Amino acid sequence: MTGVKICGLRDPDLVRFCAKEGADWIGFVFVEASPRHVTPEAAETLLLGVGRSVPVALLVDADNALIDRVVATGIRVLQLHGRETPQRVADIRARTGCEVWKAFGVEAAADLAGAEAYEAADRLLIDAKPPKGADRTGGHGLAFDWSILKGWEAPKPWILAGGLTPENVKDAVAATGAPAVDVSSGVERLRGLKDRELVRAFLRAAKEVSK
Repeated sequence: MTGVKICGLRDPDLVRFCAKEGADWIGFVFVEASPRHVTPEAAETLLLGVGRSVPVALLVDADNALIDRVVATGIRVLQLHGRETPQRVADIRARTGCEVWKAFGVEAAADLAGAEAYEAADRLLIDAKPPKGADRTGGHGLAFDWSILKGWEAPKPWILAGGLTPENVKDAVAATGAPAVDVSSGVERLRGLKDRELVRAFLRAAKEVSK
């Protein structure tokens, strides 16, 4: 069964809803430039509703002070979505004892080559490259050419992201063999606001896929 992460939650009721509907991971964005930004203080309340879902902190080139504040909330999975070097990933993992994921923006098969350098990462998240001129990292709701993953032997467990929706997630998993998927804007009708019906539809579609 495909693992599913719903990312960018800010509302306690929606956190509880995602957990109840079977999300494997629930992501909280600690990036001020994002419309889904939450503070560590707000996250403490949100974490009360995660149930059996695993909370994940999305961070972009965060300094140790912010990382310490996030870890103090009880979150034990850190998703690094910036320009963190392999050494920085290793240092964060050693310093915090947390599970660490490293995100990669790709648009061509050659972009996958750098993944092998991140030996310290527990998981890799393969996303679309941000558009030129973007003011923040991430795929910005855009899909990339999934065919570039054909024949790729991932050095670590990995998650597919980038432009996924309830309508295309089955095709995405079938095309890539992704063991897990990550969605944010694809389950929103308004920017930054998750829609319950879209969340439910995405979870059902992703978990029905037979790989």
